[in-house]
Amino acid sequence: MTDAANATASLSEITQEEIFAGHLGGKLSVELTAPLDTQRDLSIAYTPGVAKVSLAIAEDEALCKRYTWTDRLVVVVSDGTAVLGLGDIGPRGSLPVMEGKAALFKKFAGLNSIPIVLDTKDVDEIVETVIRLRPSFGAVNLEDISAPRCFEIEQRLIEALDCPVMHDDQHGTAIVVLAALNGAAKVQGRAIDDMKVVVSGAGAAGVACTNILLAAGVKDVIVLDSKGIVNTERGDLNAVKAELAQRTNPRGLAGGAAEALAGADVFLGLSAGTIAEELISSMAPESIVFAMSNPNPEIHPDVAHKYAAIVATGRSDFPNQINNVLAFPGVFKGALDAGARRITEGMKIAAADAILSVVADEIAPDKIVPSPLDPRVAPAVAEAVAAAARAEGVA
Repeated sequence: MTDAANATASLSEITQEEIFAGHLGGKLSVELTAPLDTQRDLSIAYTPGVAKVSLAIAEDEALCKRYTWTDRLVVVVSDGTAVLGLGDIGPRGSLPVMEGKAALFKKFAGLNSIPIVLDTKDVDEIVETVIRLRPSFGAVNLEDISAPRCFEIEQRLIEALDCPVMHDDQHGTAIVVLAALNGAAKVQGRAIDDMKVVVSGAGAAGVACTNILLAAGVKDVIVLDSKGIVNTERGDLNAVKAELAQRTNPRGLAGGAAEALAGADVFLGLSAGTIAEELISSMAPESIVFAMSNPNPEIHPDVAHKYAAIVATGRSDFPNQINNVLAFPGVFKGALDAGARRITEGMKIAAADAILSVVADEIAPDKIVPSPLDPRVAPAVAEAVAAAARAEGVA
């Protein structure tokens, strides 16, 4: 039985009772790194010994990195407004997802992480709250915050804080998409800069994927939103889309998905919508389809395979799973290892290259990226990200 078949079988066997049992009491706990078995231990870890360490940090705040966990602590911050494919389910509803994210940081990168969910949708309040919490952490993973608010929140925090900040729904997705597209191009012996790419969705992930593809050299990118092709002739675009229109659609196309996909090489689905079979059939020969909406891809992989040479999804029960866990643990570990003040576009591209390097000798139409469970990925990404941070002078 193939890996995909095994995944499908295991998923079909999971019961609701098992799922809820797996979350009972939450998925996180705090573990001690120092003994607390004797009176002496207590005197060292807490009073009176701890006072000496506190006074030393008060005199030299740089010592906080050495004598507390903040230097290796990632906070996962959300307001619960764009959770998975569930939408705005609120901060409490988002907590199981944020706990899961923190657990993945620990599992794949060995980083401590805690979820912080905020009971506000106000951009100013979110930014101000995270800024005030800065002494408690070493990096910020923004998660499941709706667009376009997420763009402003991330940018303002990057400018205000002296530590790595990344909205994973944007950049984690973009990093893995770039790795997957490079993998597909390698299988086909093509260059991505010659490809015509259609990005369906102009939200957080769609904008970030477009940006990283342009930065990586793709010249012809067309972005679709719910009203059609994002172009400079439209008067209904928000500021983010209007700026995107200036840098995409070089052929000046207008219309909708039919006009965008005719002769296209790549379809990248990030919209939670559906795409008709006949539109995929209109793409160029040997086309590439990344149908990434969860839990229901924009087009079923079996249908897409009738026309496309390579198909990927965001699901674990089909080959070529484009999963953010391939990126974010290693990205944050590399940034923290290097002492980076921010996460740059170059660091993201380095992460994508590192992901692909793990399967360079195993590349195939049904293996354009590693498995999300591949233990080689996070160390490779961390090393590449740290090196890029040092090379770009942000370390």
